[in-house]
Amino acid sequence: MKKIFAASIVMILFSCTNSQQKNATIVSDTIAAPKTEAGAVKLVDAKVQNIFNDYISLKNSLVATKYEEAQQSAGKLKVSLANYPGCENTALIAEKISAAKDIADQRKEFTLLSSDVIAMFKHADISAGSIYVQHCPMANKGNGGDWLSSDKKIQNPYYGDEMMECGAVLQKIN
Repeated sequence: MKKIFAASIVMILFSCTNSQQKNATIVSDTIAAPKTEAGAVKLVDAKVQNIFNDYISLKNSLVATKYEEAQQSAGKLKVSLANYPGCENTALIAEKISAAKDIADQRKEFTLLSSDVIAMFKHADISAGSIYVQHCPMANKGNGGDWLSSDKKIQNPYYGDEMMECGAVLQKIN
């Protein structure tokens, strides 16, 4: 039984390594994204643009494993979401992230937040750039987790530098 469990762990780790190699091949032909990737995507609605920018700021804070920055970004995102009709419940999730006691709790809530925000951006009017829906199969104890990016390159907000490139692009939104 221990051998089967160990073999399963090794297979999971190698699946992320293979994704990293595939992503490295795809990304190597592109120009590196600016420090803040939100500027690469332009949305028609200014309020939706603010939500996207604040979401990307939160995601980047989680990627960098910066708890305090994530708190601040989540606070800004809460305000942006609260100012957009229909996003009041999602604003409450952002508030939970800003009040979370540690980075692990922030990342757990980020899964729920991302689900709501992804649904919103699948129907948003984009005037420039692309939004990528990305997925890490190992996030949330193997249940997986999605997030948005304006760059194909995988930068995992669920694990940060522990498994930075674990994940794959699920969908490209134009």
